[in-house]
Amino acid sequence: MSDLGATPPADPLELLRQRSYVVLLVFGALIGVPVAIVAALFMQLVGNLQTWLFSSLPDGLGFDTVPSWWPLPVLLVAGLVVGIVITKLPGNAGHEPSGGLSATGTPSGAELPSVALAALVTLGFGAVLGPEAPLIAIGGGLAALAVRAVKKDAPEQAVVVIGAAGAFAELTDRGIDQVLFSGEDALAPLIQQADEWTVGALVLLVVCKGIAYAFSLSAFRGGPTFPAMFIGAAVGVALSHLPGLPMVAGVAMGIGAMAVTMLRLPLTSVLLTSVFLQSDGVELMPLIIVAVVVAHVATTRFSPLPEADGTAFAADTHAADGGPGAAAAG
Repeated sequence: MSDLGATPPADPLELLRQRSYVVLLVFGALIGVPVAIVAALFMQLVGNLQTWLFSSLPDGLGFDTVPSWWPLPVLLVAGLVVGIVITKLPGNAGHEPSGGLSATGTPSGAELPSVALAALVTLGFGAVLGPEAPLIAIGGGLAALAVRAVKKDAPEQAVVVIGAAGAFAELTDRGIDQVLFSGEDALAPLIQQADEWTVGALVLLVVCKGIAYAFSLSAFRGGPTFPAMFIGAAVGVALSHLPGLPMVAGVAMGIGAMAVTMLRLPLTSVLLTSVFLQSDGVELMPLIIVAVVVAHVATTRFSPLPEADGTAFAADTHAADGGPGAAAAG
């Protein structure tokens, strides 16, 4: 028996209907600029510290070249400082690297100094660790801190989303215009400059663009075509890193599949993809058709069935259960 007095579960879509949530999403896009500036200044400081410790300081002490033993005392000092930061400051100095690059939550404002200081000493003093984890933590923490400063009663879910957006200023050197906007203007340059993208950056682009696309579809008004084409093209470029798949063929399959998934118009999707690819579209027409058909069948198969009058499928359900519909089915 169900507990009649239990509190009903919260509607996950209720947050999306709130005007304050849309405002927070816009703020999340804007916060990427100052967060990126902070990240650039931090990395510049790391570079300056490395230069001073491993070049200027030995030269100032009278060494013609950096002695082979020089890193030992430098790293010893670094270890002592980082150890003090970990044990004495709140936040455990951020991500513990032996666990891999895993999500550990957005640090609070009180924890950010320990993250920044430990990362600065670690990187500046020459320890063999990369900047990605602390930059993600710093970016996410600053973004979440800014949200709470502007709106103290911001929903916790929104703070997490904005923090993730801030962390993405840190994961790639690409501009936010790749994620924002429809993708109409960025689509052709993405394909033309495909060799400049790594697989990791492309996967991140697809994920972030997809999240922004999903939120826009649920809360705003506009056409779904170009974002779908852009995401499909990015998927195709990423797949072209597989052996034997030319880049333009991967793009053709990706655009066609995403277009038909969103538009549910197979013929239109084939023509749209072929026209966009111009001369390559004619040669790739059979491949585009296959991709569109497979995507359309898969989308139809996994989409919920429409109910014309609300009772059309009730009889089938009861029949399967041996209910009143069973006699009619028999």
